Amino acid sequence: MKKSVFLEKYPVYSLELLKSEITLSSAEEALEYFKEKIKSHPVAEFIAVFDHYSHTKKLGGEIMDGLLDAKNIIFCFGQAIPNTKILAARPRSIGICEFEDKIVIDFMEPPREELQKVMQEWVKGLLK
Repeated sequence: MKKSVFLEKYPVYSLELLKSEITLSSAEEALEYFKEKIKSHPVAEFIAVFDHYSHTKKLGGEIMDGLLDAKNIIFCFGQAIPNTKILAARPRSIGICEFEDKIVIDFMEPPREELQKVMQEWVKGLLK
């Protein structure tokens, strides 16, 4: 996984997976994979799926060349509310983008390192 800083302030983890390297062949299949990971986690709670591609297309917005699908799976690991600011960091989202030959997964760094490791393991679990 590669960590970068998007727009000079957002820490983002990314992994580009060639379809030949993974058992999945679409964003929809990756979405179902993550739903199962969330469902089987003792704390995580599935919230929703946002079809970012359809939303942007409906608005007539710009879509990068080669992008076939783009979805966010939204969920939360929150098991405590120690202060009001923690709600600004929740819920979590994993972005799933599909291209002809690859799937790209991105997520913003969560506030707790152990959850970042869980999310990284989930993403790396896509590899054959």
